[in-house]
Amino acid sequence: RGFIRAEVIGYDAFMARGRELTAQGITDDKQRDATRWKEVDDKKLAIGKDGFLTVLTGKSFDAATGQVAEAYTRWVVYVPYATAASTGLPVKPAPGMPWLMDPGTPGAHIMISPVRPK
Repeated sequence: RGFIRAEVIGYDAFMARGRELTAQGITDDKQRDATRWKEVDDKKLAIGKDGFLTVLTGKSFDAATGQVAEAYTRWVVYVPYATAASTGLPVKPAPGMPWLMDPGTPGAHIMISPVRPK
């Protein structure tokens, strides 16, 4: 599957910083996240009180028709420092169910990933 498109609302600086770190050679996701979270905690990197990301992937994209073959969309809702207790969400994924990823961190977010069609 190839990456098609992602659109971020409210977390532009956070995402831009991630791209900067990648360009600097920090390609490990955990290290890149830890760096950004520390910068948020140290008030060196600003984030919104919430944010939203839409990710569309597919097998291919036909620019002439605008069609994505085998399209799949998932969503991410950023809720900084949220926990399982504050959201009532599980912290482990289950098919088709929302769950909280990276709880208790500046990058805490709700993953909404529908079950992929067969």
